Amino acid sequence: MNEAIYWYAVCTIILFLKMFGLSLYQAFHRITKASYKTPEDAAFVGVKPVAEELPEVQRGAKAWLNDLENIPIFFALGAACLWTGAAPGAVAWWFIIFTAARVLHTVSYLAAMQPWRTIFFGVGVVCLVGLAVEILLALP
Repeated sequence: MNEAIYWYAVCTIILFLKMFGLSLYQAFHRITKASYKTPEDAAFVGVKPVAEELPEVQRGAKAWLNDLENIPIFFALGAACLWTGAAPGAVAWWFIIFTAARVLHTVSYLAAMQPWRTIFFGVGVVCLVGLAVEILLALP
C-alpha cells in the first residue's frame, strides 16, 4: 500500500471519530442538563422544550457546520490525489497536517480559544490548497 493511501485512510477515520465525538459532546450536554429544544425530544424524556439551545450545544453545532464546509472538500481532494498519483510523500503530509488542524480547530472552537481557532482553520485551508496544487502537478 502506498504511503498516501495509508494516510488518507487513517486521516479519514480520525476525522470521522472527531465528528462523531462532536455529536457525542452535544448529546452529553443535552442529556446531562435535560435541555431539549425539539418538542418531540423533550416530550420523549418528559421535560418541556427550551427556547434556546445550550451554549455548549450551539458552539458544537457551529463547529459541526464548519466541519461540513471543509472536511468533504478534503475527502474529494484526497481522493483526487490518489487517483492522479500525486506525490505520495507530500500528499501524506498534507493529509496529516489537515487532520491535526481540524482536530485542533474543534478543540479551540469548543474552548472559545481565539486566535487559535482561526489559525487552525487557516492551516486547514492551506492544506486544501496544497492538495489542489499536488493534483495539478500530477496531471499530464
